[in-house]
Amino acid sequence: MSTIIRQQVKGHIYLYESVSYRNDEGQPRSRKKIIGKIDPKTGNPIYNEEYIQRMHANGTPVEQSNREVTFTENDIKRSSVKEFGAFYLYRKIGEETGLIEILKDVFPKRWEQIFNIACYLVSSGDPIMYCIDWVEKTEAFQCGGLSPAAITEMYKDITFAEQTEFYEKWATHRDENEYLALDISSVSSYSELITDVEWGYNRDREHLPQINLCLLMGEDSGMPVFQTTYSGSIGDVSTLKSILKIAAALPLKKLLIVMDKAFGKIKNINDMLSDKEDIRFLVATSFSLDFSCEAVNKERGTIDTIENTIIIGDDSVRGVTRQLKWGDKHTLAMHVFYNALDAAKIKEDMYSDVASMMEILKQDPTNKEKAEKYNKYLEVKPLTGQDLCDITVRYDVVNKKLRHKGWLVIVGNQSFDAAKALAIYRAKDVVEKGFYRMKNCLDLGRIRVHGNVTMQSKVFVSFIALILECRIHRVMLMSGLYKTMTMKKLIITLEKLRIQHIKGKDILFPLTKVQKAIFKAFKFEVQK
Repeated sequence: MSTIIRQQVKGHIYLYESVSYRNDEGQPRSRKKIIGKIDPKTGNPIYNEEYIQRMHANGTPVEQSNREVTFTENDIKRSSVKEFGAFYLYRKIGEETGLIEILKDVFPKRWEQIFNIACYLVSSGDPIMYCIDWVEKTEAFQCGGLSPAAITEMYKDITFAEQTEFYEKWATHRDENEYLALDISSVSSYSELITDVEWGYNRDREHLPQINLCLLMGEDSGMPVFQTTYSGSIGDVSTLKSILKIAAALPLKKLLIVMDKAFGKIKNINDMLSDKEDIRFLVATSFSLDFSCEAVNKERGTIDTIENTIIIGDDSVRGVTRQLKWGDKHTLAMHVFYNALDAAKIKEDMYSDVASMMEILKQDPTNKEKAEKYNKYLEVKPLTGQDLCDITVRYDVVNKKLRHKGWLVIVGNQSFDAAKALAIYRAKDVVEKGFYRMKNCLDLGRIRVHGNVTMQSKVFVSFIALILECRIHRVMLMSGLYKTMTMKKLIITLEKLRIQHIKGKDILFPLTKVQKAIFKAFKFEVQK
């Protein structure tokens, strides 16, 4: 029979298990074994692990109060400390948005790898070859090594059918009833093995194969909905139609395609109007089209009134909506806008530039190189027998250059007024920001992979990363976090929140005031 007795030793009260027995001579004896101590703060017993496990095995479990765990120096040396905060944020966003659930469904064997790589792209601007180092120091999903070779093999295993299934489920899961903005941009590749590339110049003027990337994003949520890659001209009609057919096949509630001037071509508009998918669109048009120029000339003298003023954010513009007959079967809504402040600023900048040119030539009238350079806007005539010249401004050229500055013409096949059309069109900058993040922040500045399948998979994983980054951006914007930090600063701040694994225990380091404020903005409660 055993009993528990207390014994005070040097100011501490220890708990002993006393087992009574008789020795060989029949004399009563007891055997004592330490099983814990009394917590001096609470007065509750703190049993050691061996006793707890033994009692549990015997079917008589004991209640264990919270206790202060102590570790030896060797325990601490063998422990590991990992960055916890940033990945915890990514994981919570993945759970909140339904992203992780869809990845699990579509990629049951690879979803953790895909999610880890996407998180690395958000956290780091370094090449993918360093992902393995990031995973080792981060409290990420434990899914095996992510060496460059392993990532390449994983990219090869992701099929087009799986990506299509993901986009369909992602579009179904989204419940936002919002307009969608579409845009196309190009990224460069060093590979000649990718079928979707065509030669061209990137913005660094390098003559490299170009891959066109199409991105569809929600205007209100700022979240990416769909992306695809293709070869061919950015404004090509057949390409646009194929992309729109794919987009129309997705289960989207409110598909209205918002496009910039690159798509505002007569043939594109004709094809969208004749398409069987009944595409709804709103597209800006260039002033190389006669009807755009005619619309501006017609409104130039009458648009600048208080009644035509549209206030949008901190800006105000003039806007009117007119009907535009399009062939025999269609009538489009044509929205004409004039921004007087933009026009005045552009005019002031040009006048200032031309005036500076004149001043330079007056100070050095014999400089033929400058005279030829400025010849577009200035007519320079040397005076006979003098080191002087007669300088005349080419006002016909200047006025032609300024003729359509501050003006915007948008056409569409939906009955919006000018104010709503402008709000929808301006919100399309969300897709331009999406491109910026994918190309500059998510390792898509250049496609450093070989082969079409690998390229498609890398762009797909970058799309997953874009979902996470866009959600972070949205919360930072709505909560005012951008007033005190950048997104990079937010990530670095959360990476400093660490967790220590020691002797089977997980110890989360205390959160700082700033870290608590970040998680509060996202409405996430931190739990290890």
